[in-house]
Amino acid sequence: MKKLFILTSLIFVFTIGKAQNDPYLQSINDWHKARINYLKAPEGWLNLEGLFWLHQGVNSFGSSSKADAKYEQPTFPSVLGYFILQGDSVQWKNEGAPLISINNTTYRNQSPITVFNNNGVNSVMDYTHYSWVVIKREDKIGIRFRNYQAPLLKTFPGLTYFPISTKWRVKAKLEKPIQDFIMISNILGQTTAQKSAGTLHFSIDGKEYTLDATNEGASLFIAFADLTTGETTYGSGRYMDLEKPDAEGNTYIDFNKAYNPPCAFTAFATCPLPPKQNRLSIAILAGEKKYGHH
Repeated sequence: MKKLFILTSLIFVFTIGKAQNDPYLQSINDWHKARINYLKAPEGWLNLEGLFWLHQGVNSFGSSSKADAKYEQPTFPSVLGYFILQGDSVQWKNEGAPLISINNTTYRNQSPITVFNNNGVNSVMDYTHYSWVVIKREDKIGIRFRNYQAPLLKTFPGLTYFPISTKWRVKAKLEKPIQDFIMISNILGQTTAQKSAGTLHFSIDGKEYTLDATNEGASLFIAFADLTTGETTYGSGRYMDLEKPDAEGNTYIDFNKAYNPPCAFTAFATCPLPPKQNRLSIAILAGEKKYGHH
């Protein structure tokens, strides 16, 4: 029994030591840490506490039960000011004191100021530890509202993952798209044409699969679902970011870096959904699992 205990302990120590010295394993663990840091960052998803869609004309903003854009927080001003939506342009008008800042400059005037339009104006607005910007989703224009002291930032329990395995890092070949665009729907029910990067062809356990990708600047983006979706992983699928392929079209899909959409963490995001051709007939036992109550 003593010898068995010693042998088991040695195997455990060897396994841990090997894991700590495995560059790939370490790279995924580092990616996990970076992912958590991003979620908690000012531009992350854990501090979102509002998404207020505007109607044409004057929209009051505050904690009042009669506010058009209502943030239900008793310590927030009853009416902080007004968003004025005219066409695709949004102006802001102060109610009075307290004042807000626009692009880090205190706005002291009572006359309306343009904070968003189709000519490139998109201002960041702040009040104490709150911040918001205007967003546009097709015909809808709204306010994305953040609380930099959101309780979730302190209570966030972290993420759970499938075991890391190189089995799920697969070589893929990107073939040029047959059509220039992919039709992508979001949780608002809107469907838009996104620039197609092409179709990735890869194999797992000797079986061939494909995923359509879109261009995201310096990387490729994939929204996908699989046989774990709605079971052990988020019900609307997961996302991945990939390096762009080399001159021969070769790249790698690393399912160990599959991550949950923002909608897994907040009700105030507008997430794209996987297109039907990106629903894989295999259980991808890699990457992030379900978060929280989802």
